[in-house]
Amino acid sequence: MKLEDIRKLHQKKYRQLHQKFLVEGEHLILELERASADNLVLVRNTILYVTEQHKDWPAPFEKKVISNKQMSQLSDTKSPQGMVAVVNMADLSPTSAPELKSVYLHEIQDPGNLGTIIRTLGWFGGFRLLLSPNSVDPYNPKVVRSSMGAIFHVPMEFDVDLMSLPHRFRNIATLDMHGEHMSHSSFRGCDCYVFGNEARGVPREALETIDPHTFTINGCGAIESLNLATAVNMAAYEINRL
Repeated sequence: MKLEDIRKLHQKKYRQLHQKFLVEGEHLILELERASADNLVLVRNTILYVTEQHKDWPAPFEKKVISNKQMSQLSDTKSPQGMVAVVNMADLSPTSAPELKSVYLHEIQDPGNLGTIIRTLGWFGGFRLLLSPNSVDPYNPKVVRSSMGAIFHVPMEFDVDLMSLPHRFRNIATLDMHGEHMSHSSFRGCDCYVFGNEARGVPREALETIDPHTFTINGCGAIESLNLATAVNMAAYEINRL
């Protein structure tokens, strides 16, 4: 790709058109290298652009040296770190792993929330992430950064319709103020966990159709709700609690 085309990957429509996204900075590049250790396709197709000061970076990918000015044009940050990789979306982890538990996010909108959730699922492992239509793009640079590299390790599926879940999963769970306490053993026995949009939650009529088991995170009642990422974090911990 030409540099002018790579710059366009900061926009969702061009990421979707080319099925590529950008990975920037030393930490994320190191995580990308870890993910490529047993993924020869990822190694073969990824291109790493570096400035002169990083020309000796021992990456397994094809490497191209560009000027500081060119790097600043590719960078999404105010202070570029001198390295940006172009990655094919299709080269990341495969989604086929039936033993994984699934976390379904309905129309999540905040890139920071999504990145934090991906980071949590990557930390615990054993999860697949399902995103509904009209969700924030997981390859948005803000999502990639806030995932801290976990995006390379968590299998994901996109545009998954909420109504398709009962056909795929026997035991679906969601959180509700009046549900059973999340510490109950049946919570860990579910195979799909549904979380709603930050402001609107999951549509009530949809919940009535998919008929999930409802669970709650007990609080003191002083505030109305938890942040979405916090709720997912607590659920992931509870699922993995011994």
